[in-house]
Parts: sequence; C-alpha cells; structure tokens
Amino acid sequence: MRGKRSKSAISFYVLIAVVVVLIIAGYLSKQNIAVLKPAGTVARQERSLMFVALGLCSLVIIPVFTLATFISLKYREGNKRPKKYSPNWDGNRLIESIWWAIPMTIITILAVITWKTSYSLDPYKALASQNLPINIQVVALDWKWLFIYPSQEVAAVNSLYLPVNTPVNFYITSDSVMNSFWIPNLGSQIYAMPGMNSQLHLSAYKLGAFRGSSANISGRGFASMNFIATVASQSDFNSWVRQAKTSPKHLNTRTYQRLAMPSQNVRVTTYSDVQPYLYDQVVNSYAGPLGRPHGGH
Repeated sequence: MRGKRSKSAISFYVLIAVVVVLIIAGYLSKQNIAVLKPAGTVARQERSLMFVALGLCSLVIIPVFTLATFISLKYREGNKRPKKYSPNWDGNRLIESIWWAIPMTIITILAVITWKTSYSLDPYKALASQNLPINIQVVALDWKWLFIYPSQEVAAVNSLYLPVNTPVNFYITSDSVMNSFWIPNLGSQIYAMPGMNSQLHLSAYKLGAFRGSSANISGRGFASMNFIATVASQSDFNSWVRQAKTSPKHLNTRTYQRLAMPSQNVRVTTYSDVQPYLYDQVVNSYAGPLGRPHGGH
C-alpha cells in the first residue's frame, strides 16, 4: 500500500513539473524575445542549439528538483506516516552507476555539440550563398554606431540597411572604449575594440526592422546606443542607396572627427561621398607604440 502511495506521489510531482515547464514555454512563446524569434540563418542555428542544450539539461534538472521536493515532503519531521528505512542504498553499484552515467552522457553530448558548433558558427566564417555578399564597415563611437558601405560609397549613423537573403560581411572596430555589436534577431554578438578589425558574417531571411545595440556597457550614453537594422528587398535596398547618395552630408576626415565627439541620442543621419579607406584610417590610428589615447580624436 505504501509503495502505491509513493508511486502516486512521484507521478504527481512529475506531472506538476511537466505542467510548470509547459506554462513557462507557452509564456515565452508569446513574448517578443529576440533570440527566440530568429530572422537570420545564424540566429536560427543558435536558437536550435539553445533548445538542444536546454532539453539535455532538463533531463537532469527536472528529475532532481522533482525528487528534491518529493523527498523533502515525504521525510519531513511533521509527516506521521511510517517511512521505510533503506540503509543499504549507500554503496549500491547499480544506483551509483545510474546517477554518474546519465550526467556524464549528457556532458559528453553537449561537448560534442559545442565542439562542432564552435566551428560551424564561427563569426569569422563566411556564409555560403548563391547571392553575392555585401561588405559593411562598423565603427562604435561615443555613443552611436557608424555604418560605412565602401562599395556603395555611402554611410549612415544609427541606421543599418540590409538586403534580404544576402550574406553580409561585417568589419567591426571601435574609435572609443570597447563595445559589443549585436542584432539578436540575426545572430551572434562580437566585440568592437580600438585598433582591432573584428569580423561577423550574418544573413537575414525575413523582411522587417530589428533592434540592434551595444551589449557592453560603455559609459554615460550606453543606454541610448541603439540602432535599427532594416532588412529590405534588393530593390528597396538599392533605392535606399540611391537616396543616401543624394545626402548633402559628406563623410571625410574632417566631418568624421566632428561625428566622433561624444554625443547621446543621435538622430539617424546618412552620408554620401564617403572618403575611401576611412575605416582603415580609424583602425590604423591605434597602431602606434602606445596607440591613440581615448578622447584623442
């Protein structure tokens, strides 16, 4: 009789755990959590990786918490029902083999997955596609983002336009303190550092406007260091480039120095006639023996 009650109690707690997991999953599915709503090939693979890791970890976490709750209730001091005394569990080879084998198996599977995805999702690895990629140079400033399109000879501040289903080769640096470039709906984040030329390869398969930001605290204006990444059709992207080329603002060494001065809540601005190799000049300006000190624009 006691065995039946124990089995019923275990089943009850397992059911409670499953219901809680389903409620949490249902809640999260209705929330606008960017990493769970991918719009890019890299972000989709990263979401799959998170779900696999979560599922494997749940094989340990759910039983452990379920049993912890069950045991704490069953063997609490106030429980007057008789409890079976099982002193021979200590040193039981079968039980110890089970509770060592399961975590080791899960860890091994996670290690293999991590090893493979560390290479397949390497941010420096170019994406395979039938469409020709575009190059975008990204400069993190205080407290804004500058996007340079070297082939199109245009640039924009706090606004990023991308053609759909097209690989994008990002070249990322900072002309300030270290920052972190991240568009959660599209994929990985990567650090932007002075004197460094980081790379990131992304591709979007959904049209829309997606929030981008700095994922690394960088001072007083960090909270407003956001931008919108607009994924448009190729024709709309070409239209945006043509419109940017009509901008009366030009981006050269002199205008860049003014732009690089610390400022907050900067409006979206487009530039035409971008000075060639401006991005390279920013990166190489830190190549001296001590580099360029922060604020020495």
